[in-house]
Amino acid sequence: MPYYFLSEERRAVTLVAWSSSWPEIYPFRTYTTMSKQHTSVRAYGILVHDDRVALVRSSNPRHDPPLWWLPGGGIDFGEAPEETLVREFQEETGLVVHDAALLAVNSDVRRRDNGDKIHTVRILYTVALKSGELRHEIHGTTDHAAWFHLNELAALNIADYARIAIEHAQAK
Repeated sequence: MPYYFLSEERRAVTLVAWSSSWPEIYPFRTYTTMSKQHTSVRAYGILVHDDRVALVRSSNPRHDPPLWWLPGGGIDFGEAPEETLVREFQEETGLVVHDAALLAVNSDVRRRDNGDKIHTVRILYTVALKSGELRHEIHGTTDHAAWFHLNELAALNIADYARIAIEHAQAK
């Protein structure tokens, strides 16, 4: 007696039958599946030094004009958010930061280009510069790091969460 189950591969559903002698695949009908959903918890830092803020530019060529956001990124399993912040800041900018102070936590849900939904939770900190020279990340989600005077920010295409966080940090 064959058993039937649905197998999900390459975002399509295929009916699979298994008999006692061998598996037989009957792709008699393929359905498009719903998009995948997942949550990403990330830590970001606002570094203001000499009336300038450190920002990184998205390496995604679809962002036109280029999109800037705060240095930071995904928290690895078992890693504390503050450790993530220091690690990601150095990876993306070459700068070593310290004295992380929790500013806010925000979240949003958006749809990626591939149709997946992502729920992003951002832990936002203010940080101080400890050491380092500004440099660009190579082969990452960002491709350029730069200092911008606070009065230049209005003219930049900055991610909404980053703009709000910078304004919130300046109001404190």
